[in-house]
Amino acid sequence: MVGDRSLAEDLTQEVFLRVFQGLPRFSLRSKFTTWLFQVTKNRVLDELRATERRPRAVVDLDDIPPLEVLDAPFERLEAIDAVWRAVEGLSVDLKMALLMRDIVGLSYGEIAESLEVTLATVKWRIWKAREDVQLSLAREGIEVYEEREVPAVAPPAALAPVAAVLAPPALPAA
Repeated sequence: MVGDRSLAEDLTQEVFLRVFQGLPRFSLRSKFTTWLFQVTKNRVLDELRATERRPRAVVDLDDIPPLEVLDAPFERLEAIDAVWRAVEGLSVDLKMALLMRDIVGLSYGEIAESLEVTLATVKWRIWKAREDVQLSLAREGIEVYEEREVPAVAPPAALAPVAAVLAPPALPAA
């Protein structure tokens, strides 16, 4: 009816919300399905009227500048692939903690609660997982972390735990 599947889905949700909110006012003088269809019809007609009032922008496809596709350099794709291979090589416990932190973005406390382990265990697992991934990448000759200059001024003490977590673990001397 509206010609757009996603719009139809949105309207369906709105109709059911309106029906739910209107249930206390529903009178038993008519069948429920009749009332449901009436609410649906009114909402769809409102949307169609609103669509007619909206100005439509017509753009000639020749006026649109061509899109530029920027591929990631092959070396970067290779490094990303190597990271995922290294993560796959981790034990289930280390992999779960690492992914929950670095991919899902959960806090250490949330991870501890989800995995039903202590906060110290979560911190160790994440540190160990990051170390193992970095060692695996070093064995493949892939440097993930760029060299950084040491700042002349140390970060505030409040940021020290963050800096410690973000810094890569030190590699043992070869």
